[in-house]
Amino acid sequence: MKDKFYQYIQNLQDTITSKLEAIDGKAKFKQDLWKRPEGGGGRTRVIENGNVFEKGGVNISGVHGKLPDTMQKYFGVEDADFFACGLSLVLHPKNPMAPTVHANWRYFEMYNKKGNIVDQWFGGGQDLTPYYLFDEDAKHFHQTCKTACNKHNPEFYPKYKARCDDYFYNAHRNEGRGIGGLFFDYCKATEDMSMEHWYSFVTEVGDSFLDAYVPIIEKRKDLPYTQAQRDWQEIRRGRYVEFNLVHDKGTLFGLKTNGRIESILMSLPPHVQWVYDHQPEAGSEEEKLIEVLKNPKNWA
Repeated sequence: MKDKFYQYIQNLQDTITSKLEAIDGKAKFKQDLWKRPEGGGGRTRVIENGNVFEKGGVNISGVHGKLPDTMQKYFGVEDADFFACGLSLVLHPKNPMAPTVHANWRYFEMYNKKGNIVDQWFGGGQDLTPYYLFDEDAKHFHQTCKTACNKHNPEFYPKYKARCDDYFYNAHRNEGRGIGGLFFDYCKATEDMSMEHWYSFVTEVGDSFLDAYVPIIEKRKDLPYTQAQRDWQEIRRGRYVEFNLVHDKGTLFGLKTNGRIESILMSLPPHVQWVYDHQPEAGSEEEKLIEVLKNPKNWA
């Protein structure tokens, strides 16, 4: 399974980066191949200062070795080895009318002293972070997620949509990071779902990413905007940074397993503002966004 999924994310990375380069029309992804001293490595691809994308990364990694003590305590195991692989992407468009997007699809195995698999699971999802809310974009993104889920189980979309709203939540701000999408984790074999079934589901979601995001970015990337709208985008990006550094489990896992710091922090946008006690004007488009972030909607 691990070889099969790693091959999948290699191919998916190629597909996604090729499409994004075509959309940008100027910038190309810079590739960085790296090795982890404890075992494994990855292929980081970063795009910067383009026509469309101010910064973005589409990274894959496959790492293995002894599970660090902090993570052994977290999982309640002793002397365990692990293998983890996944694709993680974040795209920060230049235009504030175009939303930031994040996605991740991953697979994890844990082994006992004899090298036998004692646990394995899939995880992942995709979510949208707009700075200006276009209802039709939110509906399109969520409907694409729902369509992918429904091919496998009609209960998946409402369940994983709710988990996404719960997970990508800045508790210290009492607001969501964005308008959500899907979030699933610890997807393990059961009587109803084998690991092959989970593989089929996760790859279905991965394959749906470009369908979910490309129509939105193509519609919004050339819209006019003001400096005030750009300032709002940078203030909201600050909330994005806060979530990733305070709450995100993936960032935490990477830092605690001696992950590659440049790849872990590639999700951080290049231009951000933290303005003291900033409040949007009453009745403004900015306030409309905040209301939805505080009260998640059912878009699909």
